[in-house]
Amino acid sequence: MMRVRPQVCEALLFALALQTGVCYGIKWLALSKTPAALALNQTQHCKQLEGLVSAQVQLCRSNLELMRTIVHAAREVMKACRRAFADMRWNCSSIELAPNYLLDLERGTRESAFVYALSAAAISHAIARACTSGDLPGCSCGPVPGEPPGPGNRWGGCADNLSYGLLMGAKFSDAPMKVKKTGSQANKLMRLHNSEVGRQALRASLEMKCKCHGVSGSCSIRTCWKGLQELRDVAADLKTRYLSATKVVHRPMGTRKHLVPKDLDIRPVKDSELVYLQSSPDFCMKNEKVGSHGTQDRQCNKTSHGSDSCDLMCCGRGYNPYTDRVVERCHCKYHWCCYVTCRRCERTVERYVCK
Repeated sequence: MMRVRPQVCEALLFALALQTGVCYGIKWLALSKTPAALALNQTQHCKQLEGLVSAQVQLCRSNLELMRTIVHAAREVMKACRRAFADMRWNCSSIELAPNYLLDLERGTRESAFVYALSAAAISHAIARACTSGDLPGCSCGPVPGEPPGPGNRWGGCADNLSYGLLMGAKFSDAPMKVKKTGSQANKLMRLHNSEVGRQALRASLEMKCKCHGVSGSCSIRTCWKGLQELRDVAADLKTRYLSATKVVHRPMGTRKHLVPKDLDIRPVKDSELVYLQSSPDFCMKNEKVGSHGTQDRQCNKTSHGSDSCDLMCCGRGYNPYTDRVVERCHCKYHWCCYVTCRRCERTVERYVCK
């Protein structure tokens, strides 16, 4: 039997991923690079947007007023993902390569599961908030809840329109996974599942927010509405689900194939859990074929015992210290009324980077 070298296997996997287009679902994140000069006020502008499949271009033409909000959502995904994984070996930096991803996001990995979920949540979050702020002519404030708000409270304000955000967000973000020639059925099911997990996390973030009213700030009555948490909070929830994600396989159950947990296939996949098909590398060493940028020269925390510790971040290779001068405001004084003056102070701090 002919044996194939590992390097050849990696190259074949990379080529196959590009040919099958399994990552079309988040290529729309390339909208984060849309130039501000593009007006987005005519349907022909839809063809100038990068990373869209034909179904998304059609949605753009019929819902042109949504596109600025969707472009904003793509930028927010980039920021939220980098922020959430700043202390991890995989720091989400490869998301900025959109639409030309590496295999960490091209394949059905745990990392791609998180990005699909966050992307779906972000687009619905942005649309729901845009309805509230009056930026979208096709929607307005969310409905007044049917249940009483509690003693001393009254419903008012402008609720985030989550139902409209979920409806339009799902139409746009799920459209690529419903194209016939975009990867295997297993990949499609995984990405549709994880996108719905993201929207579920967004639903769970809806909370009651209130503003006080009364004489001299007595807060004798409060006006309340239902509002979404910030996207960074949703990302933190999804990161927790990423850390406990379930590896699945595509197996027949009854007359159809379904995703089932690889090691616990006696139970169905839970609606709340992120799932993935392929294991990830440890991301310790640079290897662009598998989507690993490595951790050399990454900053680490010498006193931490978490994922940002020098031992874990540097993968046992050790680290180098260096000193850094930090300029900050100090000796601040409040003056009546009403301003603050501060001095500028310099201090030297010791930092560490991985070898």
